[in-house]
Amino acid sequence: MLVLTRKSGERVLIGDDVMVTVLDVGRGQVKIGISAPTGMPIYREEIYMKVMEENRRAASIGRDFIAAWEGTDDED
Repeated sequence: MLVLTRKSGERVLIGDDVMVTVLDVGRGQVKIGISAPTGMPIYREEIYMKVMEENRRAASIGRDFIAAWEGTDDED
């Protein structure tokens, strides 16, 4: 992990396409701004983890549903 010290208004570049700007520091928080290409998703970690868990759950339900459905004698 790279650890940097930045002051309000200073920036960090990630590759050629992503710029992180420190907007404000105070009260145990750091407010940042992120400039990235439009097609590049940016998530807060806790939101990303929830999305991934929901995707895993949906995929699991899908397999169970399909297995149960294939075992039925119903035909349209």
